[in-house]
Amino acid sequence: MTGTSKFMMPGMSLMGSGALADAGTEIGKLGFKNALIVTDKPLVDIGIVEKVTTMLESHNVKSVVYSGTQPNPTVSNVNEGLALLKQSGCDFIISLGGGSPHDCAKGIALLASNGGQIGDYEGVDKSGKPSFPLIAINTTAGTASEMTMFCIITDEERHIKMAIVDKHTTPLIAVNDPDLMMAMPKSLTAATGMDALTHSIEAYVSTNATPITDACALKAIELIRDHLVKAVDDGNDVEARSQMAYAEFLAGMAFNNAGLGFVHAMAHQLGGFYNLPHGVCNAILLPHVERYNAKASAERLTDIARTLGEKTDGVTPEQGANLALHAIEKLAKRVNIPSGLEELGVKREDFAVLAANALKDACGATNPIQPTQQEVIDIFEQAM
Repeated sequence: MTGTSKFMMPGMSLMGSGALADAGTEIGKLGFKNALIVTDKPLVDIGIVEKVTTMLESHNVKSVVYSGTQPNPTVSNVNEGLALLKQSGCDFIISLGGGSPHDCAKGIALLASNGGQIGDYEGVDKSGKPSFPLIAINTTAGTASEMTMFCIITDEERHIKMAIVDKHTTPLIAVNDPDLMMAMPKSLTAATGMDALTHSIEAYVSTNATPITDACALKAIELIRDHLVKAVDDGNDVEARSQMAYAEFLAGMAFNNAGLGFVHAMAHQLGGFYNLPHGVCNAILLPHVERYNAKASAERLTDIARTLGEKTDGVTPEQGANLALHAIEKLAKRVNIPSGLEELGVKREDFAVLAANALKDACGATNPIQPTQQEVIDIFEQAM
């Protein structure tokens, strides 16, 4: 690559067991007094939200909870949260959960400072002012939304996911405490882990990759290789949970700066159109998109194969790329990811619309090859 590159992430990131308590100390130092906690109902039901409100109370910080976030957060979710923020006089936001609450909170924070409607900010760096203060407390090991400038919001009327890529959505503080991740069920552990793998691979083959993002991506792949299966098999494995938290964060560092590709551009359309789980869509699409990308990135895919544990000595780039695809598919099968999109209810008659929308998605900009609409349709077909 030529020219300068940017590297962006939160000003502070707290990692490891006990990070939640440290977050309370940092919130106290910042002088915040009244939090809007953006989360979802399952985290209320299992007591995670109560842990956070208790932590805040110990630092004399009041809070109000918005728990209406949907798995694919919507324009309505953002508007509801924003109304509660204004009504309650909150001076900062805490997002608590995985990518869904984080993205919803980013949307709320963006509108609280910049005004307008969330659709106004679809695309890259459309806002003019820094967001309302946001602290992201993570409970999954996959999306890395707690530390990135990506915000994905579903437009219910158009049935699409809007990709908002804006430096102003980056949280002030990212918190990754594996103690909060123990309650993740096997299916969510698998889906979020494969999401992190997708982030790493798309960043590594990106046209905007740099030596810094490469190092982050390959280390993330290595950690996922060694710890995802363990985390899925035993959710109480503290070491596996901790290492997967580092893996997803490193993957976030990689794609936050190198960008994503057509796995995400296509997965966003499936999520917006059918309300499907993002990580599962990514996991199914990943080998098929990378098979297409191998025409331009076979050598890089060979690096990925080697990092996933495949023997690549003496192989051609094409053979190495095929080994990477095999390794991805083997890992997805091992953690019980569905074998194809047909199992999720995806319909062939929708391919043309899905493909057209994927080509408009900002996440596809750094894909190593820019596909045609027919090529995107073909990839959807292969993933069925």
